[in-house]
Amino acid sequence: MLVLSRQRNESIVIGDNIVITVVDIRGDKVRLGINAPNTVPVHRQEIFDAIQKERGIVAAGKPATGSPSVSTISPTPAGMPPADMAPSQPNNENGLHSKT
Repeated sequence: MLVLSRQRNESIVIGDNIVITVVDIRGDKVRLGINAPNTVPVHRQEIFDAIQKERGIVAAGKPATGSPSVSTISPTPAGMPPADMAPSQPNNENGLHSKT
């Protein structure tokens, strides 16, 4: 794992088209702004884990025993608001969007 130090309003660039910016720091919480193409899914870890669990995928990448197939699962995990999973609309001429 690469570990970098950044201060407020400083950014990290991943590849050619993903920029992560430190928006705010309050106590032990850091707010990040993420600019990425709409084709790149961006989720908080707990949302990603819920999606994987809903799809029956465990840490080893294999379907969980007795879990339903992916084709029978609804796209929104139970108890998770769809807004957390829906990509935001592009907000600039490059087709990039922002998520926090």
